[in-house]
Amino acid sequence: MSTVFEGYERQYCDISANLSKKCTSAIHLDGEQKKQKISEVKAGLEDAEALIRKMDLEARSLQPNVKAMLLAKLREYKSDLNNLKSEVKRMTLANANLAARDELLEAGMADTKMVAADQRGRLLMSTERLNHSSDRIKESRRTMLETEELGVSILQDLHGQRQSLLHAHDTLHGVDDNIGRSRKILTAMSRRMDRNKYLIGSIITVLVIVIILILYFKLRH
Repeated sequence: MSTVFEGYERQYCDISANLSKKCTSAIHLDGEQKKQKISEVKAGLEDAEALIRKMDLEARSLQPNVKAMLLAKLREYKSDLNNLKSEVKRMTLANANLAARDELLEAGMADTKMVAADQRGRLLMSTERLNHSSDRIKESRRTMLETEELGVSILQDLHGQRQSLLHAHDTLHGVDDNIGRSRKILTAMSRRMDRNKYLIGSIITVLVIVIILILYFKLRH
């Protein structure tokens, strides 16, 4: 057997065993760690393929009886390498599906967050509008109460003025009555004065006549 082939074979077996361990450990990983492990396995597969090619060239350069035996071993190694490639493809596809699912979930979460933020913003705007409307209603109610109080005050003032006018009217009516009575008294007094004037005039006239008569009779005697 070729010592060169044996050297390649030992290297391949070491790489294959190492790749199998990495594939097994990658199954239990996720995220960036799994991607890193798959990248390491892919790099190892390239080295294993290079060793397979070297073993194939070395086996074909040997005697027919040795070559047949080595090519049979080489087919087993190629089958093992294909199994490793299939495992890597399966993990890569699963990781890609997982990444796509994570992206979809992240996109869904982002959309959900955006929708929630938009709804929260609208709710805050609606709440603010309700607060403004409530403030306007309170202000209108306060203005209405102030207007009502002002109206009551005006009505009270008007009622007081009406009472004052009625009192003044009653006072004026009493004054008119007093003036009427005074006018009647003055009229009566004026009539009495006129009668007294006539009476005094008559008395004076009589006295003058008597004096004249007395003087006349005295002058004759």
